[in-house]
Formats: sequence, C-alpha cells, structure tokens
Amino acid sequence: MIEGLEVIRHPRARRMRLAIDPRDGKVRLTIPPRASLAKAMQWVGEQQGWIAAQREQLPGGRPFVPGARVPFEDGELTIVWPVAGVRGVRRAGDLLRCGGTEEGLGRRVERWLRAEALRVLSEDTAQYAALAGVRVTKVAIGDPRSRWGSCASTGVIRYSWRLILAPSEVRRATVAHEVAHRVHMNHGPDFHALVEQLYGTDPTPHRHWLRRHGAGLHWVGRE
Repeated sequence: MIEGLEVIRHPRARRMRLAIDPRDGKVRLTIPPRASLAKAMQWVGEQQGWIAAQREQLPGGRPFVPGARVPFEDGELTIVWPVAGVRGVRRAGDLLRCGGTEEGLGRRVERWLRAEALRVLSEDTAQYAALAGVRVTKVAIGDPRSRWGSCASTGVIRYSWRLILAPSEVRRATVAHEVAHRVHMNHGPDFHALVEQLYGTDPTPHRHWLRRHGAGLHWVGRE
C-alpha cells in the first residue's frame, strides 16, 4: 500500500490516472466508475518508482522548531526557544521569542501566525471594501487545500492563513480579488477591471506567484 494514497472513482474518467499533490505529497488515484480496484492497486504498485521520483522533487516539511526560519510577509522570522519569562509567542523584530514546552512549540507558533493572519487580512479587507463601497460581514481564516480565498453571497470572506507567509503584495492582490467578488460574483471582464482598480496595478504577476510558489507554503509547519 502506498502511504497517503487517495482513490477517487470519477464518473467521467476513462482511464486510470495518478497525480501527486504538491501541497502534501499525497498520491491521488483516479479510476473509472467500474474499474477493478484490485487491478488499479496492482498498477499503482508498478508505479512506485515514478511516485518516489515525484515526491523527491517536493519541497519537504519545514517544521516549527528552534532556529527555524519562517517566511512572513516580505521577510523571515527566526524561532527562538526557550526564552525564560515568556509565555506563548512574542515577536521582537525578526525573532519569534517562544516559551513553554518544546512539545507544544509548533502549535503555539502556528496559533500566533494564524492570529497575525486574521489581523492583517482583516485590515486589508476593510481597506479594499471601503474603496469598493461594499460591506464585508465577516473575515475568517482556515487552512484549505485548494483555495487562497473565497467570498460568499452573504458577505463572508474566508482566507487561507498561509497568505501571511507570502509576500505582502501577493496577499493584498488576493484580498482585492475576494473583495471585488462583493460586486461581481463571477470572473468576467468587469470583475477583473475592478480588481485592478482596487489593487492599483495589474495583479496578474502576484497571482502567478501563488501558482508557482503557493504549494511550498503548505509545507511550512509540517514535519
């Protein structure tokens, strides 16, 4: 059995297909609805060399451990542990000074990053919402695998907390994109024109940055 294998029977699949998720290294096997699972698993076993080669090209985990350098907006933060007299996590310039036990260090650092992400993304969203003349009912964060942001018709905008790990221009381009959906719930010409108007310049290079480098952000904090 391949570790991290996910089997999907797709109604429109005509043949078996393997793919490696660049965000976590999991293997996804897509098979036709009536395909033999036993034969599919045998075929997967024959592809172990290919799977191993693909996984070797992935960035690999970047756990939150003492001395680790964490991407943060336009720079990096270095985790310093242990720090006497500190409870939780405190930022001092480009240092994250951490107290507590080593076992819970990763959870505390991620909790701090999530809080910073919510604060900064809320500020960005309020700025662009004011420019667009729209109301955002709530800003929330999560850790979705396939989306950096989403906007509901109710006015709720959700973001990946990992945007705080990306350059600030990339993060703000994403926020402008989601706020523009409060006016246009589509991706038509008027929508893209509004995104550029809100952002102040063409956001395309920053959207492309996420396509090229976004998968690597999902490895930050992983073992």
